[in-house]
Amino acid sequence: MTNLIWLIPILPLLGFLINGIGNKNVPRSVSGWIASLSVLGSFIISIGAFGTLMADPNVVIQADYFEWLSAGSFTLDFGFLVDRLSIVMLLVITGVGFLIHVYSIGYMHEEEDYARYFAYLNLFVFFMLLLVLGSSYVLMFVGWEGVGLCSYLLIGFWFKNNAYNDAAKKAFIMNRIGDLGFLLGMFLIFQTFGSLEYDTVFAGARQMTFDQPVLTAITLLLFVGAIGKSAQIPLYTWLPDAMAGPTPVSALIHAATMVTAGIYMVVRSNVLYVMAPFSSEVVAYVGLLTALMAGLIGLKQNDIKKVLAYSTVSQLGFMFVALGVGAYTTALFHVVTHAFFKALLFLCAGSVIHAMGGEQDVRKMGGLKKALPVTHLTFLIGTLAIAGAPPFAGFFSKDEILAGAWTHSYLIFGILAISAILTAVYMFRLYYLTFHGEFRGSKHQQEHLHESPISMTIPLMVLAGLSTVGGFLGMPEIFHMPHFLNNFLEPVTGWADLYAHGHASHTFEYTLIGSSLVLLIVIIYLVYNKYVKDAHVPKADHLVTGFQNVLANKFYVDEFYNTFITKPLNVLSSFSYNWIEKGFIDRIVNSFGYLTNGASGVLRLVQSGHIGLYIIAMVIAVILMFVFKMII
Repeated sequence: MTNLIWLIPILPLLGFLINGIGNKNVPRSVSGWIASLSVLGSFIISIGAFGTLMADPNVVIQADYFEWLSAGSFTLDFGFLVDRLSIVMLLVITGVGFLIHVYSIGYMHEEEDYARYFAYLNLFVFFMLLLVLGSSYVLMFVGWEGVGLCSYLLIGFWFKNNAYNDAAKKAFIMNRIGDLGFLLGMFLIFQTFGSLEYDTVFAGARQMTFDQPVLTAITLLLFVGAIGKSAQIPLYTWLPDAMAGPTPVSALIHAATMVTAGIYMVVRSNVLYVMAPFSSEVVAYVGLLTALMAGLIGLKQNDIKKVLAYSTVSQLGFMFVALGVGAYTTALFHVVTHAFFKALLFLCAGSVIHAMGGEQDVRKMGGLKKALPVTHLTFLIGTLAIAGAPPFAGFFSKDEILAGAWTHSYLIFGILAISAILTAVYMFRLYYLTFHGEFRGSKHQQEHLHESPISMTIPLMVLAGLSTVGGFLGMPEIFHMPHFLNNFLEPVTGWADLYAHGHASHTFEYTLIGSSLVLLIVIIYLVYNKYVKDAHVPKADHLVTGFQNVLANKFYVDEFYNTFITKPLNVLSSFSYNWIEKGFIDRIVNSFGYLTNGASGVLRLVQSGHIGLYIIAMVIAVILMFVFKMII
């Protein structure tokens, strides 16, 4: 199996090259399947690697291919590491990624730049695979930067639209801010441990004492990178704007790839974070505030994709809370379940938008369950999963995060429980406004409502199945069944688990499950009464007042950034350009040009073009040289 590991990232790269170089020469009927089958091939090899790891808990597949960097005594190999952490990510990226590729074949079938779209999609998957396969922070960083580049290309795929271009640039720039933190963290790791290889760094960290300032600095800097990539406060505003890209891109970014990179990085660095308890607290509280804030904003959004975008930001906050309280396996468990139901929800949203002729405002939808039966049923399953209804996937991972929070801090638990309630409210609000009640769109839209083609509905059904049974990967102890994921990841997170967090009592787990179920039933009932029975339709944004207006305007965070960061920077840039660049530096450079030009003008006077004058000048010059020589 070691001999095939290199093919996992290479196959999507080949798909990118074929569609990218071939572009117009690759038939439309072929380019989508080339991209999809390349990811499927990576998924199949990943399954084989998973089987190898399952056969022996002590096996780690590591392959060093060549010496990549060499400077004095320092060397860095280009190598891949497939352990129990990376294999989980590989299966999620390639499995869910393959379904999104297949879905895209139907969704993008009328797109002019069909091959370019799939080329970008393959390149995205390649860099994400490189990120999780790398055996060092350097290779992780290469993949990290690569997915940032690809997000820019995909979010701005329809580049003729200036608003989409602005969204792409916003995502790129805000991620660069986080990347600077990651880069500084790597520099400090190298200065401290003399290496950027995982094994060397973690072995060195275990020999240090807890709460050393250098470990705190390293982990906080790395977390800055995670804040940018995984859209946490204060660098989260790029993610909702990323909805400018095609809907399958939203599914790929939000569910299977980019935003989970920050979670993976912290889980991979679990040894460092355990040794830096202050940093772990920071991680927990940043995730907590993000989960709550995004959940509140999601209550008043009316764009179907924006609601899902803010739910992603909120769910990522849940994952960071789990990381902060030391529940690393739980965080990764939620990464897996979230990949299933969030990819499902986004692809269902794409199916709705496809049927509505591009309309995304839920106030203009309603009653779609009859026209879109498959989309309706699968969206309902996704909604139940993210809301935490048993036995769907989100029920197990969400409750496990809440249980971990309970053992760490009652305050964190309380606020996180409120965030979980908000999740159920805004998701069922979205579900009822979209699929129930009377149709509120135009007559033309109603006449053209139709279910999506089979290439789009099959991925929906597969993801719905995974959203239903995916939670059984992590059964609670009270069910007296093995927690597969916890046992599977023990070789990676086991050392951290010894120090990280306590375990909730069985009584608390029973109470949590029971109260969660009762609350969910009450929420469904109340939301149903408001949006179906009473047929309430949200007001236009400009008519909303009070705190609801604050939520509709997303706490005015974008306006704050624009007023206090963007505009002052524009003023400073304008001053620097007009007064320093043009007024000072350019004048110095130009003055040399003017001086040279003036001197050349004087010299040009003696170049009259008359040969006789040239001969006289030469004779005079010779005489002067002779006289000068005689005098000396």
